Amino acid sequence: MDAALLAMVVIWAGNYSLAKWVFREMPPTAFNAVRMAIASAVFLVLLRRTTRGDIPRRDWLALVGLGIVGHFVYQLGFIGGLARTSVANAALIIGCSPVAIALTTALAGHERIGRLHWLGAALSVGGLYLVAGRDAAMTSVTLRGDLLMMGSVCCWAVYTVASRTLLARHSPLVVTGYSMAFGTVLFLIATAPATLRADWAEVSAWAWVGTIASAVLALNVAYLIWYTAVQRIGNARTSLFSNMVPVVAMLLAWAGLGERIPPSKFAGAAAILSGVLVTRLGHRRDRTERLEQPPEE
Repeated sequence: MDAALLAMVVIWAGNYSLAKWVFREMPPTAFNAVRMAIASAVFLVLLRRTTRGDIPRRDWLALVGLGIVGHFVYQLGFIGGLARTSVANAALIIGCSPVAIALTTALAGHERIGRLHWLGAALSVGGLYLVAGRDAAMTSVTLRGDLLMMGSVCCWAVYTVASRTLLARHSPLVVTGYSMAFGTVLFLIATAPATLRADWAEVSAWAWVGTIASAVLALNVAYLIWYTAVQRIGNARTSLFSNMVPVVAMLLAWAGLGERIPPSKFAGAAAILSGVLVTRLGHRRDRTERLEQPPEE
C-alpha cells in the first residue's frame, strides 16, 4: 500500500505542472470538464464489467452527496484556484489537507489520533512552509485563488471522511466511480457556457494528450489508490502522503526544468518525510498496543 501511495504522490505532483502547461492552450474550466468526462467514462465502463449486486437507495443518496462535495465543488475550487494562484501557493494549501482530514476524522470519531500522528502532521506542515511557503506570496493578486484552494481542502476532508461508511460496504471502485460520475454531470452543466466558448480548433495534439493523461492518471488511477488506502489503512495515515506532493513536485522541476533548489527546500523535504515516518511509526505502535491488550471478559 505504501508503494501505491508513493506512485499516487508522483502522479499528483506531476499533475500541477501538467495542468499549468495545458492551460496555455485550453481554458481551465474546459480542461477540467474534458478530463472529468474522460475519467468518469473510464470508471463507468469498469463498473459495468466488474460490479455485481444492487446498491441500496440510501447508498445511492450518499454517493450523490459525495459527488457534489468531493468532485463538483472540490474541482470548481481546485481548478479555479490553480488558475488564479501560483503552484507554490496551491501546493502549500493543498498540503495542509492531512491536518484538515485528521481534525475531521477525530470529530467524526472514526479514528483515534495519537500524539505521534499530531507530531508527524506538525513536522510535515513545517516542512511544507520551507518547501513552498517561503516562495508563496499570499497577496491580493492571488487571494481569490488561495481562498478557492482552501475551500477545496475543506471539501476533500469531508469527502474522505464521509466515504468511510460506504467503503465498509462497497469497493473503492464503486465509491469513487459513481460519486465522480454524479459530480461530473453537475460540473458539465455548470460550466457548459465556458466550455462551449473555448477555441477547440487551436488546441494542439500534445495538449489533448496531456488532458487525457491527467484524466486517466490523476483521476482514475490516483483516486483508486487513495480510496483503497482509506479503506485499508484509514484516513489519517493515508492523508499524510499528500504532504509529500510538494516535495516530489520540487524534485520533478529540478530534474526536468533545471530549477534551482535552495538549502531551505531540502530542509523542508526532510521535515515532510520525517513527519510521514513518525506517523507511520505511531500507527504501528498503536496497532501493537491494541493487539497486546487482553480481551474483555
